[in-house]
Amino acid sequence: MKTNDPILTWLLESDPAIRWQTLRDLCNAGTARILKEQEKISSEGWGLYGPKWTSTTYTMLLLRQFGLPPDNPQALKACKLLMDKGFYHDGGINFFASMQHSETCVTGMVLSILAYFFFDDERVENLVEHLCAQQMPDGGWNCRSYDGATHSSFHTTISVLEGLHEYEKRRYSRMAAKSQERGVEFLLLHKLFRSHRTGNVVDSKMTRFSFPPRWRYDIMRALDYFQASQLPRDPRLEEAIAIIKKKRRTDGRWVLQSKHAGKTFFEMEKVGKPSRWNTLRALRILKWYEQ
Repeated sequence: MKTNDPILTWLLESDPAIRWQTLRDLCNAGTARILKEQEKISSEGWGLYGPKWTSTTYTMLLLRQFGLPPDNPQALKACKLLMDKGFYHDGGINFFASMQHSETCVTGMVLSILAYFFFDDERVENLVEHLCAQQMPDGGWNCRSYDGATHSSFHTTISVLEGLHEYEKRRYSRMAAKSQERGVEFLLLHKLFRSHRTGNVVDSKMTRFSFPPRWRYDIMRALDYFQASQLPRDPRLEEAIAIIKKKRRTDGRWVLQSKHAGKTFFEMEKVGKPSRWNTLRALRILKWYEQ
């Protein structure tokens, strides 16, 4: 995109969490400029407020999405808390006294946090092994597999894929790479949002874009994973890409279409209004897909 593009200007006028990713993903800025902007996250803008949802897990998940520098000492303390309180004897994460096994969605999310923040603990590899062992025959994951579920969940699958991707960015793992390949094929088989049996849309909420996504799946979150992983284009993505393009407003922006209910201490963006987060993600998805 051109540096004088009004959409780029709009994104760069925002919070450091938006600015540094815009510089990296859309402006091809130099490393020094990107890092200088990223360093502001811990002391300026949204990062200064917490940001607090209802748990350490979701706070850390959002800070990862913001791009808080990985060597942040407070973040590493939180990583240790998540691991020490959550690591379960089966090799995953279980924060729930009522459960006698690890929770796959949470394990995937926590892995993404620990890997992003370079948390150095041998148990991180246990999480990877646990998730790979929990992969279902159809290639995805489902946190309800312990209860007899036989078909993978989009929600669980994207959380696990993001966790394995963050881990692989730090340390190559053939096992994690193979698991990701199978998980990606599960999503592609469903064209990211359709039943592979009937062709019907699995859930219309998958085509409505929110940020932060929390644990929920939607096609923008999935496509952002594809672009972050620099996966090859696939014709089975065409319909999802078309939906992204169709939702672009005439002014070049995307709106925040929905929010996931829950207690928050501050509001980044309003539903129905132009969203810098959705615009940033959509533009980098299209840049990846069309290059």
